[in-house]
Amino acid sequence: MNRVYIKTYGCQMNERDSEAVAAMLRARGYRIVGAEDDCDIMLLNTCSVRDAAEQKAIGKAGNVQQRKKKNPDFVLGILGCMAQNRGMALLDQLPDVDLIVGTQKFHQVPDYLDNLRAARDAGVPLGETIVDIGEEPGSQNTIRDHELTEKQVNAFVSIQQGCNMDCAFCIVPKTRGDERSRPMDEIVAECRTLAEKGVKEITLLGQIVTSYGRRDYAHTGGVTPFVQLLDRVHAIAGIERIRFTSPHPRGFKQDLVEAYGRLPKLCGYVHLPMQSGSNRILKAMNRPYTRERYQEIVDALRVVRSDMYFSTDVIVGFPGETDEDFAETRALFEVCNYDMAYIFKYSIRTGTPAATMEGQVSEEMKEARNQALLAVLSANSERRNATLVGTVEEVLVEGPDKTGRKFTGRTRGNRVCIFDADPRLIGTLVPLHITRASVSTLYGELVLSEVPNNK
Repeated sequence: MNRVYIKTYGCQMNERDSEAVAAMLRARGYRIVGAEDDCDIMLLNTCSVRDAAEQKAIGKAGNVQQRKKKNPDFVLGILGCMAQNRGMALLDQLPDVDLIVGTQKFHQVPDYLDNLRAARDAGVPLGETIVDIGEEPGSQNTIRDHELTEKQVNAFVSIQQGCNMDCAFCIVPKTRGDERSRPMDEIVAECRTLAEKGVKEITLLGQIVTSYGRRDYAHTGGVTPFVQLLDRVHAIAGIERIRFTSPHPRGFKQDLVEAYGRLPKLCGYVHLPMQSGSNRILKAMNRPYTRERYQEIVDALRVVRSDMYFSTDVIVGFPGETDEDFAETRALFEVCNYDMAYIFKYSIRTGTPAATMEGQVSEEMKEARNQALLAVLSANSERRNATLVGTVEEVLVEGPDKTGRKFTGRTRGNRVCIFDADPRLIGTLVPLHITRASVSTLYGELVLSEVPNNK
């Protein structure tokens, strides 16, 4: 009983958590397998941002429980945000789950699995479900191990967890706890180690990543702790690109805007959650900015880098959203000219202030507004990508594409590219002549005269 399959739902933070759990388990002697049919232990790392995400994970767990009827030694665990949100209540729907571990206890998973294995080896029934969703000081410092694949050129680095923003629609403060930041020296050391292992691109992660260290470090010369961290990661030899997610508009002070002009490794791509373009709805959401301030940030970043790429999060159908409110959201959405966006239909999350607000919007209206923004986004992305045809873009070669016949990489603007290449180029920055484009993908040919010799 040592073959583990981890299935991850949700955001990049969840992906990073799963990777850290996999690395800890491998160090303990477990085998991480890539197919669920090959495992003795299945861990579902779950998401709670929307009810649909929870229902998807519950449905999967319900199906997997059937394996326990054929093999009583099979172990099923639920980790992450849904485990934190529902805790013991999950057993009402999933009575055969063996392990429920919350967001501050990922590092305890190896110990709990060791206990389950020991019980099985001793011939003792597995017994009651292990449930651990307690808070633990310092838990943000435990997500530091990496499960790197061969020739992996990019990596996520968790720098901050938790959220103090209390947006009316969001359950994250409940599932992830209060803001907690890792020591800057430890983060820099982790990035340096990744660089030594061949990683070229770092993505810094946090629930509100731009809030990093704001209670732990001094603002030096008007420079926030987050920008201080960017400066230190930028100085690491071997790191060629830096990205971060997910920020909050409140975090885009002048020092961060200016960082895009003075740090060449900081990619010209910003994920800037808007949520709504209506000041009335933003106030109801408890989002501490206005549509005017949001547009000021976008404009300021485009002054620093005229070719800046933007993505965003938008919620349609928030309680009380009128046609006029949505029209303001659509207008700001069009002005900002996003290259990519996550557009969500508002989903009631029990325990949040918005769940009991008056003026709940019908599903039909949510869908209509969702489709309207998707149409704008598609046109924006297609138009922006079309302007790149005939240009030469710097691309970091990541490896074979899904077909295995070509290679893939991303531009500094986070656009996916498909092209022919030599495997020796994995991990290098290459010039790519863009020959055609779709809404989401660029296709091109290497400019061979400028390709670095990577023999």
